[in-house]
Amino acid sequence: MEIVNEYLGTYQAWIRAAHIIAVMSWVAGLLYLPRLFIYHVDSTPGGGQSETFKVMERRLLKAIMTPAMLASWVFGLALLATPGVVDFGSDFWIYAKLAAVVIMSGLHGFLAKTVRIFAEDMNDRTTRFFRILNEVPTGLMIIIVVLVIVRPF
Repeated sequence: MEIVNEYLGTYQAWIRAAHIIAVMSWVAGLLYLPRLFIYHVDSTPGGGQSETFKVMERRLLKAIMTPAMLASWVFGLALLATPGVVDFGSDFWIYAKLAAVVIMSGLHGFLAKTVRIFAEDMNDRTTRFFRILNEVPTGLMIIIVVLVIVRPF
């Protein structure tokens, strides 16, 4: 039994590390992409600078953010499936955390749609909109970290 517990502990530590790495990569992208949009708004549609932003936005989304989001979900769900990590009957913080992660995933989807809108030179949103949007991932990150570390309920 001790060998099984040791194996589960090692497995859980590797999964937790992979989850944290994936989440950090995902959140970095969620913070950076709206910043690119802020600068992209001020560029001339179809111009050289606009085309450069389109490439940067597409690569950030496809090469970093989406794989990191998927890895965050996979490793997070693997942690939930590991015995002893969460007691779904009394650890109510996990439900709030999952809700925040679903909202973050929705934000990811909105940003992906916005990448397509910029790619088609169809953006009609202002820099102010993207500056405000740029704060949303920070708020969600704070909520999630507090829920996981403090476990207030």
